[in-house]
Amino acid sequence: MRTLTLPGGARAAVVGAQWYDAFAVVTRGRVQLELRDGEPGPVLGRDAGFWLRGTGVRALRNPGRRTATVRVCTPPAVPRQSTHPVRQFPVDGDDMTSTKDARIVVGPAPGRPSRGHRLGGLAGTGLVATLAAMVATTLAAALAQAVGVDFAIPDGGGETIPLSGFAVVTGFFSVVGVVIAVALLEWSARPADRFGWTAVSLTALSLIPPFVSGANAATIAALLGLHLVAATVMIPVLVRSLPARTD
Repeated sequence: MRTLTLPGGARAAVVGAQWYDAFAVVTRGRVQLELRDGEPGPVLGRDAGFWLRGTGVRALRNPGRRTATVRVCTPPAVPRQSTHPVRQFPVDGDDMTSTKDARIVVGPAPGRPSRGHRLGGLAGTGLVATLAAMVATTLAAALAQAVGVDFAIPDGGGETIPLSGFAVVTGFFSVVGVVIAVALLEWSARPADRFGWTAVSLTALSLIPPFVSGANAATIAALLGLHLVAATVMIPVLVRSLPARTD
């Protein structure tokens, strides 16, 4: 009997000589069967048992971030009167621990980035997108001023919003969006979908303040447009950087 340990994202090849007549049970986490043609097979949860002989499975993969374990029982060869050895499971009363209990730890699958790399890559992408959003909104605000939008906010004492203010506000809320994306990548099973809905909802809420600011129609329209400019830059970039599923 063996215990196969699969860290998050790890992959273990199924070698016919080692898995002949083997019966396996998922004892922790989730395990996905990888078929011979390279296509992903079913994902098995805890306590799911399966045979591998004749199934066309070429590898076991952990699709999640948490470590998965699989208990593998390979029947020993028992000589009979026949000229061929016959493999059979120990019967009731046999000492199951008498077989070798080996623990196999498999490393991350080749070509699959580790969790640290994924988080770092997402944060880096988010930082670049944040800078791009800050530049885009500042340029859009400058263009609006050039055509006569004053950006005066009566409820704010009649002061005019400076161009640097647009950059600062855009940068702050863009960083908040990156933090949300990183959190969803860490804890959500469907980070891309969750972030998309969250970002769209927050963008819709951000369109309310301009209407209650007491500004003139041109300023309100410009503020709405700037919110949408920032969202158009940030949301698609972060959604594409997140996987559809992590488990």
